Amino acid sequence: MPRRFPSFFPRLRSVLAAGLLGLALRAHGQDVYFSQPFATRLHTNPAFTGLVDDYSATFSFRNQLPTLAGSFVSLQAAGDVRLNQKGQHHALGLLINQDRAGVVGYTRFEIGGLYAYHTRLTEKLALSGGLRASYGRQRVGYDNFVFGDQIREDGSLAGPSAESLDFPPVNYLSLGTGAVLYTDQFWLSLAGQHLNQPGLGFRQQSTLPLLLSVSGGYKFFAVKPGPGIATREVSYTPVAAYTRQGGSQRTEAGLYVTMSPVTLGAVYRNIAPLGGVEMQHVLAVVAGVQAGGLRLGYSYDVGLSRLSADLGGAHELTLALRAFDRLENAHRRLKRRVYPAAPCPAF
Repeated sequence: MPRRFPSFFPRLRSVLAAGLLGLALRAHGQDVYFSQPFATRLHTNPAFTGLVDDYSATFSFRNQLPTLAGSFVSLQAAGDVRLNQKGQHHALGLLINQDRAGVVGYTRFEIGGLYAYHTRLTEKLALSGGLRASYGRQRVGYDNFVFGDQIREDGSLAGPSAESLDFPPVNYLSLGTGAVLYTDQFWLSLAGQHLNQPGLGFRQQSTLPLLLSVSGGYKFFAVKPGPGIATREVSYTPVAAYTRQGGSQRTEAGLYVTMSPVTLGAVYRNIAPLGGVEMQHVLAVVAGVQAGGLRLGYSYDVGLSRLSADLGGAHELTLALRAFDRLENAHRRLKRRVYPAAPCPAF
């Protein structure tokens, strides 16, 4: 009877490679990052709650490293509303996120509540401050792992392993805060997540590292929307960002061009990972369209380094339902009871 090693070990190698890569990427509890940070702005900074729309609901899907058998898939649902009270100072939000690595059996689920307070500093300058409190649950499953004591001489599998798999799910509470300083053309965002550095209980990792981020941009208008129901816009917006978490850091610079109802963007990203892995270079290409209260965005990460190119980049899709009453906004503006419209791109 022919031995089955030739057909078995490629499958075993793919499982182990994906598993080791997944554990390496998650070994320090790195948060997922999105290539459409303005569509997923509540994930970026709680101070964005209620800042762009009267209310909105956003659904996001990200498939990272699609060439691997166990690609990293992130699902996110977010909603926010600015409370229609005197002064319109208060806004509330909800953020639900799940990360999953199929072959590794890793899942991380978070649900958080957000609050933001908006205030005007001058006639044109406004400030938003936000808070976020999230409950998280992280676990690693071993259903797809193959251990040495499960392999027979002919390469077939023999029942469950005798290895001790004693990593129970971990529950944690994470706290975050942030601020956004903005006019109708400029914004600067500062945010800190996991301020309490919650414990995760895994053997090689005890805490979820503090995440610090700063980003900003300036919108140049060729055609500026009017204060009433006019919605036509032609603009270009250079953006930049820096993020640091647990020794890993990421810098970004890009440009968005909006010609209503279409927005196109390109963002160049440098990623300096942990563990001696060389710096990775990625170009995220973004395209979005808006029809009434519906926004649809798609982005693809193009790997410019050898490793990032071999892993296959990432696909990301966002769908947003939003409401913004321009007539009411014009009425409020006449009474000086409205804040500048945050100029960050929608995608």
